[in-house]
Amino acid sequence: MDAHKNPEVKGFIDFVTSLSPLEQDAEKALASVLRQKSFAKGDYLLEAGNVCSRIYFIDSGLAKTFFYTGTREFIMRFFAEGNMFTVLDTFVTRQPSAYSIEALEPTEVTYLNHADLENLCSKYHSMETFFRKLVSVAAVNMMDRIGGTLEEKAQVAYHKFLHEHGKLLQRISLADLASYLGITQVSLSRIRGIK
Repeated sequence: MDAHKNPEVKGFIDFVTSLSPLEQDAEKALASVLRQKSFAKGDYLLEAGNVCSRIYFIDSGLAKTFFYTGTREFIMRFFAEGNMFTVLDTFVTRQPSAYSIEALEPTEVTYLNHADLENLCSKYHSMETFFRKLVSVAAVNMMDRIGGTLEEKAQVAYHKFLHEHGKLLQRISLADLASYLGITQVSLSRIRGIK
């Protein structure tokens, strides 16, 4: 199965090849194990307490990764079209996740199962390279997110979000944005009112 003859998996494979060019056999093997799924708004791609066994690519829609501390929700990331993600710690360690993934709108994904990735990595060096680079990018992004949360004042974080993810503003609730920024909705309203 050639990815170019199967447009449904093209986005996933294009993302993979942007990190690690694949030989033709590896691309065909990858395309043959990719699966697709639709989620309605509010559906969970992963619930806390379960092991994340998939790497997701969002073909259309929007999702968030989050966790709860007591009664407060903390959003780690938003993922829109063209993004690939997983909950990396549970995906790698095979331990239950503290995080959940929820669709914020009707969402179409292409995904790769953990067992299939392991099999592909054992057969194709290019797939191993892809996964190593994906983990590296995820680690850099998470360090940036943690550093930003610890160092930035809420107003700076809000403007950084607008600059980097402004297109998402009309697609996420103010409650979710406040949770992502680690502030209350009242504080967010105050910041938004400052010109």
